[in-house]
Amino acid sequence: MTYNRSIDFPREIGGVIEGLRDARRDWRAGHERHAEHGIRFPSRSALKRILRELSAALFPLRLGPPELNAGNENAWVEATLETLLDQLAAQITLELDLASPDTRERAAAERAIAITGALAGRLPAIRRLLDRDIEAAYRVDPSARSVDEGLLRYPSIAAVLPSRIAHELHRGGAPIVARTLTEIAHQRTGIDIHPGARIGGGLFIDHGTGVVIGETAVLGENVHLHQGVTLGGGEPAADGRRHPRIGDGVLIHPGAVLLGGIEVGDGSVIDANVVLRQDVPPRRFVRAAPPTFD
Repeated sequence: MTYNRSIDFPREIGGVIEGLRDARRDWRAGHERHAEHGIRFPSRSALKRILRELSAALFPLRLGPPELNAGNENAWVEATLETLLDQLAAQITLELDLASPDTRERAAAERAIAITGALAGRLPAIRRLLDRDIEAAYRVDPSARSVDEGLLRYPSIAAVLPSRIAHELHRGGAPIVARTLTEIAHQRTGIDIHPGARIGGGLFIDHGTGVVIGETAVLGENVHLHQGVTLGGGEPAADGRRHPRIGDGVLIHPGAVLLGGIEVGDGSVIDANVVLRQDVPPRRFVRAAPPTFD
């Protein structure tokens, strides 16, 4: 298709530039505390690199450089964490400055170091939780050929590993950095886990695409979710929780939607495509409505 008239870019672009300037001005005038802050916002690309290297520090012989072996891995982990935790603290400092621009820069940096130090102290416990998640993938999925396959190839671990790191940062007071880490995993896997969610060990998310776990969700031990499961917000529980509490050993089949602050008892099974807004006692099977035919 051809046009008889070419766009007069020098004339047309002037109005565009002015319109964009006015839009920016109006936004900033109405959102003084939360307007655009340019490069001082935590860097997604920096956090993506930090997440990759922190994952390698947790599993050096599987996710670290090929030259590592059992003899030199500890020294590499020590050197990596010394640099990496400083870089993470710098990103958290940017978040704290963003949230409280009137706070002295030194105070923000000290708080960021404290948050990062708390995460560092939790890394052994995070590693042990992840070991249980990886073992669950091997135990539950009959197609798994080795434990290492779960770590290296399964979207479940690619989503849960960042979420366990992010949960500690969210709890410590760095929610923007935490959410950025889980969104990096969300983009990669299609699994959306809010860093505020509390998740017990042995979680396995089968296939994974389309799974949503909300901010106040609580998952017990050895929970097994399939693709398309939503643990979404709704009517709050008495404790203020807006998302479901899932008991130990619960299995939720594909496409099930659980909404609000409901509770699903230990050992229960939720059938595929169920929409659930009420509590489920322990060891029950909640079935979807049978199909009907005309």
